[in-house]
Amino acid sequence: MPHFFINSAQRDGDTISINDPDIYKHIARALRAKTGEKLLLIDENQIQYETIIEKITNDTIYAHIEQDYKSKRKLNFNLYLAQSPLRSDAQATIIEKATELGAAGVFPIFTDNCAVKREVIEKKIAKWQKIMQEAAKQCERADIPTCYELTTLKDLLHSRTFDYVIAFCERLSQKTLREFAEEHNNLFKNSNILVIIGPEGGFSDREFEYFKTNSIPMLTLGDLILKAETAVIVALGNINYEYNNSKSN
Repeated sequence: MPHFFINSAQRDGDTISINDPDIYKHIARALRAKTGEKLLLIDENQIQYETIIEKITNDTIYAHIEQDYKSKRKLNFNLYLAQSPLRSDAQATIIEKATELGAAGVFPIFTDNCAVKREVIEKKIAKWQKIMQEAAKQCERADIPTCYELTTLKDLLHSRTFDYVIAFCERLSQKTLREFAEEHNNLFKNSNILVIIGPEGGFSDREFEYFKTNSIPMLTLGDLILKAETAVIVALGNINYEYNNSKSN
């Protein structure tokens, strides 16, 4: 059963009252949960609750807390994805998988070769945020990531500060992620990391020049040419492997 996000104010002693209409409907109606069944809950402080349903009324579920503890289901650094949106299904997959792989947030960026119109992207933000919320529940994340409003790479880097910014691009790549990791061993812990991945058509010459001018490392994911959605999964997965919860951390 997926876990559900609650507010700590819903706790009263050893009981949690669930009366949010959407969550109530999901548990009581969609999942058809019954008294005595187990339920996983997590609050805004990332405290995980293992509970048993004590009572279900017409509008509230009462769950008894068996044990609670700080959730460990998060990265030990803040991983952000700046990505040029793809068409419908492919982009939904990216949003879902970025959530599963621990991204703290996704910044849709409008690039020179972006295949989706600005107005279409802007209308999709709310949908993508909902996908994030559902994916976070499904994989029992400690938090829900954010899908930010559409921006450009230049505006993003001028408005927010990141400890590390790296771009994955095959055409003018300078080194592999492994080589970059060996040079920056143990430096990601508690840092804000921005990973940039372009559209299916790749980055433009102007954007490559921007990376060079701003000293943004351009990395490769290997000799194979990957589809944009595959590149996102491989890049975030490899960063997890290289940096998250390693012995050196």
